[in-house]
Amino acid sequence: MKRLMIAANWKMNKTVAEAAAYIKDLGPRLAGWDRVEVVICPPFTCLAYLSDALKHTELQLGAQNLFWEPKGAFTGEISAEMLLDMGCRYVIIGHSERRQMMGESDQDINRKLGSAGGAGLIPIFCVGETLPEREDSQTRNVVQRQLEQGLAGLDLQELVIAYEPVWAIGTGLNASPADAQDTCKYIRDCLGRHRDESWAAAVPILYGGSVTALNIQSFVEQPDINGALVGGASLDPEHFARIVRLNMDA
Repeated sequence: MKRLMIAANWKMNKTVAEAAAYIKDLGPRLAGWDRVEVVICPPFTCLAYLSDALKHTELQLGAQNLFWEPKGAFTGEISAEMLLDMGCRYVIIGHSERRQMMGESDQDINRKLGSAGGAGLIPIFCVGETLPEREDSQTRNVVQRQLEQGLAGLDLQELVIAYEPVWAIGTGLNASPADAQDTCKYIRDCLGRHRDESWAAAVPILYGGSVTALNIQSFVEQPDINGALVGGASLDPEHFARIVRLNMDA
């Protein structure tokens, strides 16, 4: 029976007061859950509060980004060491919104993955194709390139992959469970070639892209999908708790 992970990516949402109300509401709804690892990835401004609020819970804390340098004159950036100091265990790296809006390259992402892994954070490494790439039958080529260039020269002991087809993020569209499984199986094969099959088999692969309580089970039932990276549907504690609880017996 595989262990599942559900990660909430709040993106640029919630003040500290709103985060406090969310956790107060979410906690009782998840009382007694077991097989699902739940990760909350808030904006940086909420990390300090949540680090304390989650201290005596089973919820894990993650960040949405980092910079690859340990310190220095990098205005507006945050380092892996700073995230560890805030109590983070995970960090999202390579999200398509940062690739597209902030111009992050595969080389930038490689540096960030190396910094995170070297500091002891577990990266949630996002890969996925755009709609034109999908329509041009380039999905496998795109994710292979992102994986190869992102992981080049790295020997990460712990890693989570999030497959997020860019055309499905925040659109209400999603890949079919069969298509998502096909790509996630290919991702696992790529990971096996990067290092070895036993390591690849242990890497959790999440699906992301308009995940809700209505469709989550059809994805996590797939053999190579170990959970979900949830965006907009994670902002409501009642709905997010439903997503988690639906997976307790998956």
